[in-house]
Amino acid sequence: MTRNTKTQMLLIGLAVAMLGLGFSSKTLYDTFCRVTGFGGTPQIAMNEENLSVVLDRKVTVKFDSNVSPDLPWEFKPTQRAMEVNLGQTGLAYYTAKNTSDKPITGVATFNVTPTKAAPYFVKTECFCFTDQTLQPGEEMTMPVLFFVDPELDASERHSDITEVVLSYTFFESENQPQITAAIQLDALP
Repeated sequence: MTRNTKTQMLLIGLAVAMLGLGFSSKTLYDTFCRVTGFGGTPQIAMNEENLSVVLDRKVTVKFDSNVSPDLPWEFKPTQRAMEVNLGQTGLAYYTAKNTSDKPITGVATFNVTPTKAAPYFVKTECFCFTDQTLQPGEEMTMPVLFFVDPELDASERHSDITEVVLSYTFFESENQPQITAAIQLDALP
């Protein structure tokens, strides 16, 4: 093999690797954010080991909701705020309603502010990153089970945190329900 051929093969391999990294970058970034809490992404609990310790320190958790302009849904929390002790489990609900005349699938993303509180905000159950399909006019109530890790109290850097905002945004999913041919024929004039 000549030197030019080796260089050419190396560059082709590098280009293929970069292309693969480009396609997987969203998944890698999402995983990185979930593991580290980076960018306001709260932790998702895999076990309930921290639930046994409840401290006297209270934090107000506010709930925010947003809908992409492309998604014809109404989406809101059933309550705007809740006060919880560090380590205490909280249960909140959001409602979503499809205001269109066709079934639509949406998917929610979330973040937590202030950003430095995100690693301590732990969701044990939620509807985020899961496709939710609503029929025309259908309304759905979705729970969020969470706690604020007592470790938040261990750092002087976090002593000023008295309020945390959990914000969800619903987008139209890439996985939309398929309309059957019979329904499409019935819709024709």
